[in-house]
Amino acid sequence: MTDVTKEELSELLAKVAEDRDRIAFEHLFRFFGPKIRAYGSKHLRADGQAMELVQETMLVVWRKAHLYNSDKGAATTWVFTIMRNLSFDMLRKVQSNREDNFSDDIWPILESGQQDNETDSGAQSMMDQELLSFIDELPAVQQQVVRGVYLKQLTHQELSEQLNVPLGTVKSRLRLGLEKLRNHLEVKQ
Repeated sequence: MTDVTKEELSELLAKVAEDRDRIAFEHLFRFFGPKIRAYGSKHLRADGQAMELVQETMLVVWRKAHLYNSDKGAATTWVFTIMRNLSFDMLRKVQSNREDNFSDDIWPILESGQQDNETDSGAQSMMDQELLSFIDELPAVQQQVVRGVYLKQLTHQELSEQLNVPLGTVKSRLRLGLEKLRNHLEVKQ
């Protein structure tokens, strides 16, 4: 299925669009699957995500084949545009998850210092006070975000609306503030 012409790919897409032809879709999947997987492996750097990219891309092809117009471009261009957009979405999702999980990095540092004194609530209270006092030393904009998210339990979106700043700004300020807290705590250990 590697020696397929542009016309044949367009015909296969037309069959999927008009007749929901599963055999035509299978041919498309065999043609595009390995190419999408190779792209995903290179850009997403995880085999599982590369396979997810193949599945998601081909699912969109199945669902939206009726939107393909051979007069506007080649079938390969249409499918690869879908693939590229989905890969960008996946990369954004991964980046967002990294930023959301970054805060988890500071809590093991706190807990590792308390392993020997788990029953000593005085030591925990002292560590909490120390952390709160260092939050006070953060720049005001980072302090607002750290307090909002961790002490007031606001979502990033709620904080964005409350502070009247873009969501990305809230996430950046939180990331910077948490980096400073983590560095401070690592030095204290």
